Amino acid sequence: MPSLPLRLSALFLALGLSACDDAPKFTQAEPGEARSGGSATVRKSDQNAFSMPSANLPPSRRVDFSVGNSFFRSPWVIAPSTTTARDGLGPLFNTNACQGCHIKDGRGHPPTADDVNAVSMLVRLSIPDTPAYARVIEQIGVVPEPVYGGQFQDMAVPGVAPEGKVRVDYTAVPVRFKDGTEVELRKTSLNITQLGYGPMHPDTRFSARVAPPMIGLGLLEAIPDEAILANAEAQAKANNGISGRPNRVWDDAEQKTVLGRFGWKAGQPNLNQQNVHAFSGDMGLTTSLRPFDDCTDAQTACKQAPSGNGPDGEPEVSDNILRLVLFYSRNLAVPARRDVNAPEVLAGKTLFYQAGCQSCHTPKYTTAANAAEPELANQVIRPYSDLLLHDMGDGLADNRSEFQASGREWRTPPLWGIGLTQAVSGHTQFLHDGRARNLLEAVLWHGGEATAAQQQVLSFNAEQRAALLAFLNSL
Repeated sequence: MPSLPLRLSALFLALGLSACDDAPKFTQAEPGEARSGGSATVRKSDQNAFSMPSANLPPSRRVDFSVGNSFFRSPWVIAPSTTTARDGLGPLFNTNACQGCHIKDGRGHPPTADDVNAVSMLVRLSIPDTPAYARVIEQIGVVPEPVYGGQFQDMAVPGVAPEGKVRVDYTAVPVRFKDGTEVELRKTSLNITQLGYGPMHPDTRFSARVAPPMIGLGLLEAIPDEAILANAEAQAKANNGISGRPNRVWDDAEQKTVLGRFGWKAGQPNLNQQNVHAFSGDMGLTTSLRPFDDCTDAQTACKQAPSGNGPDGEPEVSDNILRLVLFYSRNLAVPARRDVNAPEVLAGKTLFYQAGCQSCHTPKYTTAANAAEPELANQVIRPYSDLLLHDMGDGLADNRSEFQASGREWRTPPLWGIGLTQAVSGHTQFLHDGRARNLLEAVLWHGGEATAAQQQVLSFNAEQRAALLAFLNSL
């Protein structure tokens, strides 16, 4: 049987990769490459692959993980209720449990024609920025729609009208590869109907957001700010059309502007604030950091609905519950990669670099020594993201700014675990609004700064495309 280098050489020749290509040629996996989350990586590849605690989390700390998991998974109920630890849902909401959007801690999806509610896809709202709203923009990043607020909520408690219904339609967009193969992409069109509180502002901007997977969030939080900013500096110096930049967002606890890193436009600075805003916007639950219901002045029934706050004003989500959910979300482990030494996967990795995908999907970091959890500190991780904003072109633009992110910019999403989407979530719908039905469609939607990479992929033949997908599916 031929040796691995000889088999790889034959495969590279079959894929048309010549020795003069600038991209590195990968003939074997890098040391530790399979452990995307460092020592926290778990070896799990079934439907529960995204729901495991960090592998290096000691048994004494797994109790808090399990309790946090119970609050993440279990539904909240309408107040008043005998279940005082979980009451206060709504009055307006999108789901009654975190797990309702992040199904099995995985990726959400746009609603189908038969779905009554959108559930795992949210719609953000805003109106154009003006200088009069400078302080609002500084603190919440957008100017909310005056009647419906910053997030459209299609569910409500009895006695309160939901804000309306969300439907998604698609338009076909044909794309042709250099070898003549044609694929049909689909462009999303949002339809908001049955408005419960009258017409919206005529210049309302909409942005559909599918719930992202939960894995590795604590590790992303542990990447030093300096490493993220160094990516932006290096890209600027390279002067090759890739120009990622950080978002600067408001920290509710610190009351100042800091580096953003979570959310589709890097609009949240840390996991605790991400969780707080999800409790508020997605489920209508108060916390000590955000102690008010997500009702606008025009929604009087919402404001008058019973609250789940305690008799002394304690929030519906206590500080202890918030702490446990934070611990859980920080310690959801990244699954190990599969087949890292397979010839087709290594060839696909070479093609990934040849197309320049690694310019934004930065492969590797070392987490900070002072990470929030000791198990997440000093870990060599491979998320494949620079956590920066990039102009992705008109095709993906939502035309809605968020803090310093423009309507054409999106944060580079991490790729780790992406090959297990079908196993965990039961579908392969990608990008911020779930328009891509598979990874190849997701790649082909790349425009703007990624146009050169997209064009390189369009030049790949069938064998090259299969190798690239084999690499992505190994992540």
